Amino acid sequence: MIITAILLEEFNDAEFRAKLSWHSEPKTWRANAEESTLVIKTDDQTDFWQKTHYGFQADNGHFLYHEVSGDFRLTTKVKSKPVNRYDQAGLMVRFSSETWLKTSVEFIPDGKSKLGVVATNQGYSDWSSQEFSEDGATLFYRITRRNTNYYVDYSLDGTSWSQIRMTHLVETGKTMKVGIYACSPQGEGFEAAFDFVKVEKIDRETKVY
Repeated sequence: MIITAILLEEFNDAEFRAKLSWHSEPKTWRANAEESTLVIKTDDQTDFWQKTHYGFQADNGHFLYHEVSGDFRLTTKVKSKPVNRYDQAGLMVRFSSETWLKTSVEFIPDGKSKLGVVATNQGYSDWSSQEFSEDGATLFYRITRRNTNYYVDYSLDGTSWSQIRMTHLVETGKTMKVGIYACSPQGEGFEAAFDFVKVEKIDRETKVY
């Protein structure tokens, strides 16, 4: 197994903007050098979704990304403070508005929240989810790409991982945007604090499930 670091950003200085770019930059965010975190405060009515079931399209969520090609492993650690229904923060892989993948917990204030993955192909989104009762927990997320297949895991401690989904994207280019995201489809005031974002190149022997 060979894993080579492509990017490790811990948000402990102002130079991360030379390595990472925004899609739909939030009005309010801050890099806290003392605590080595990036805090995103989401704008109202922000989301990533295409067509299926709800009858609408949204592509204005906040996404901080790095461009890569080939097989990789993408990891982050995030602490969320949700306040509105469907507040969410996690990882995203994106080719275009019609082809992307995201993973997070979607907050349900009057019930159990949903830990899941949305995979969007050819302009249609599907959502696989499971009940998750630890609202506000610090979570690790991981996406591993092998060929055009994607393996999505989460962890409470960054050591013991559980698979959420294995899926496929109908890719539309050789490079993709990978990174962290947050959005609030039904309100504002949600804050998500990311400790780091890491991108690693993997070889064919790296375990992905």
